[in-house]
Amino acid sequence: MDAEQKRAQRLQLLEDHIGRSLAESLSNGELRSAPSFGKPLDLGDGYYDTPAEMRMPMKVLKDAGVVPPEVEFMQQIDVLRRSLEGAPDTDETRAKRQRLSEMQQHLALRLEKLSRSGTL
Repeated sequence: MDAEQKRAQRLQLLEDHIGRSLAESLSNGELRSAPSFGKPLDLGDGYYDTPAEMRMPMKVLKDAGVVPPEVEFMQQIDVLRRSLEGAPDTDETRAKRQRLSEMQQHLALRLEKLSRSGTL
């Protein structure tokens, strides 16, 4: 058996173990008691705002303790978005919503540029 076959076999064993553990947790009700059961993951860190091809490089930087400007910008957007939740409709709130929209557009353009260039 060559190295690639051994690796594939180890991965399959790991997947089988994970599958069995999840099935056991589901059958004994442990998973159903979780507040997030059956709901999409809310990573809250801009993961889904990041183009798929840039997610791994961003994760590597994050794990190394380096925060790219785009991630800092995503965090600022999240803070502003949270501050607007349930806010009354005032001139200040409308201005903040406009700023949020502008920030989201800027981020989308920046991520698109990164996606096209393929570099950070």
